Amino acid sequence: MRHISNALQTRLCIIRHGETDWNADGRIQGHTDISLNEAGQAQARVLAMACNAAHQCFHAIYSSDLARARETAQVLAQRAGHEVRQLPQLRERHYGIFQGLTAPEGAEHYPAAYAHYLARDPDYDFETGESLCAFAQRVAAGIDWLARHHLGQTLAVVCHSGVLDVVYRRATGRGLTTPRDFAIPNCALNWFHCDAQGWHVDVWGDRHHLGSVLTQPPE
Repeated sequence: MRHISNALQTRLCIIRHGETDWNADGRIQGHTDISLNEAGQAQARVLAMACNAAHQCFHAIYSSDLARARETAQVLAQRAGHEVRQLPQLRERHYGIFQGLTAPEGAEHYPAAYAHYLARDPDYDFETGESLCAFAQRVAAGIDWLARHHLGQTLAVVCHSGVLDVVYRRATGRGLTTPRDFAIPNCALNWFHCDAQGWHVDVWGDRHHLGSVLTQPPE
């Protein structure tokens, strides 16, 4: 990454997409392209209204190329007068043989894989999927690209819980293999900035706008 002065930061509001039926069922989605459900659509509308009411100005709006993120970003973009720019590096991790399963189903059908899952084994790829290390490298490349190409600007980025997990750990210095002991709610606001010292968390999990539409389904 080229040098970024402290006086010229890139600010990112990174948002997990709205709820899907698979979220509500506790099913691991990964690269499976699932659309928002009714609750997720409501979350996206409330998110957009909150940003509009706060007069939040974004220079650009990016999303993962999966439907649940695109649909969430599109609601925000319509109110902000932007087009959604898709960035494939913001996709969720590919969970291979676990995609479409709940965690209990994964434990029952693939006990060895489930052990790797619980341990956050950085090199395990779920046989047909993506290792945690490879996923983290992909996400880091995408986020750094945004910082380079939007120096001094403020962006909205709609993606997935796994992507936010990686960015949060990177900004706080937490290892990839440590347990996830922080919530990543759908459509909460997570603010980061990048300067000469790297990435920093400014606000995490701001969900005051969600009210009665808030749900916190598992990954």
